[in-house]
Amino acid sequence: MAEDKTKKNGETPETEDDTMYVTLEYDDGTVVETEVMGIFEVDGKEYIALIPDDDTDDVYIYGYKESEDDEEEFELIDIEDDAEFEKAVAVFDQLAFEEE
Repeated sequence: MAEDKTKKNGETPETEDDTMYVTLEYDDGTVVETEVMGIFEVDGKEYIALIPDDDTDDVYIYGYKESEDDEEEFELIDIEDDAEFEKAVAVFDQLAFEEE
């Protein structure tokens, strides 16, 4: 399951050479820079896959919701339900496999 993090609403992920970045802030104050691997949909919900810039092979998957008022604002949502998380991971794995 996704790690428990405090995420503030943010602006559209920063881009650099077509690469998007998001900064995550943990409850303990730790900050992790991540690269957006992709935004994808499962059963009508959007999810985002993030790769941390920490020399690991980890991939973080969160619910993703754009602001209704400002399409440049978004929210990352912890996935609390194990079944929902496993389904999102399975779809992500399939999409990642298709890209290879």
